[in-house]
Amino acid sequence: MNENTENKTCCCSNDDKFKYRNHEGQDYKKLIARLNRIEGQIRGIKTMVEDDRYCVDILTQVTAVQAALNAFNKELLGQHIHSCVVEDIRDGKDEVVDELVEIVKKLMK
Repeated sequence: MNENTENKTCCCSNDDKFKYRNHEGQDYKKLIARLNRIEGQIRGIKTMVEDDRYCVDILTQVTAVQAALNAFNKELLGQHIHSCVVEDIRDGKDEVVDELVEIVKKLMK
């Protein structure tokens, strides 16, 4: 965690350009572990392409990466709703619901 995000508490904490979330605990570690696995899968696909592997095998791996990214999105969205969205609603910031609706629309494309 860098010094710019160290003291931020929620993804709904406003900065000039960005919102931050608190990066703590097991949930954060699980997200990082998922991303590390996905990164490894991507590197594996790159190697497959470089090695001129069979297209169907590469496409199968790409499908696996897409599924892994979808699982990551579901986990992160759930964490966001349980923490940031709930906190903002409790603080009277109902605009967070509109933001949530928009991100769900994007995820469902």
